[in-house]
Order: sequence, then C-alpha cells, then structure tokens
Amino acid sequence: MATDITELSHPARDDLRLTNVLFALSDPERLAIVKQLADGPLEMAQCHLSDPSMPKSTKSHLMKVLREAGVIRNEPLGRGRRLSIRHDDLEARFPGLIGSVLNASADV
Repeated sequence: MATDITELSHPARDDLRLTNVLFALSDPERLAIVKQLADGPLEMAQCHLSDPSMPKSTKSHLMKVLREAGVIRNEPLGRGRRLSIRHDDLEARFPGLIGSVLNASADV
C-alpha cells in the first residue's frame, strides 16, 4: 500500500510576522539549517545538524518551526521532502533581513 506524502501548510506572505521569523532564526541549529539552504534547495535528508546524534524528531521540530514562521518552504519530492528558503516572500515583507542575517552569521 503506497502512502502519499502530505502537503504541509505554509503561512501566506502577508501573514509573515517579524517576531516569528526572528524567533525561528534565533536558534543556532535552525540558523545552521537556513545557512545550508542559502545556495539553493536541498532534500531534507541532505540537511545535517551539528550534533549527528540528535533525534530525528528534533530535526523535524526544527524544520517545523522554520516552516511555520515562513522562513522555509517544505514540499514533497518523491518519497522525501525538499526544503528551500522563501527568499522572495521574506524580501517582500522584510527587505534585506534574510541577507543580513546570513551575512552576519557567516562571520560567527
């Protein structure tokens, strides 16, 4: 019996809130995920955490916080999931924010 991968909900561009985006980016592990996505979409399995022993459920929760804040898009791709930064939506709502965060975090 085949199971379909479900489509997850994402906030609309107009529903993105600065406080939610900043909260999502405030965690070092979540920020590390976003930095991995800076060069383009990745399959969820290709994103790694700094602590490889971290449970899969924790990784899923990190992705959920980023998705619900509107920082990333998480879409079905075959039997897996594809992650990407919502650059256009973030830039439209908060011009320069994501670029500034990524550039500043590169120096840390």
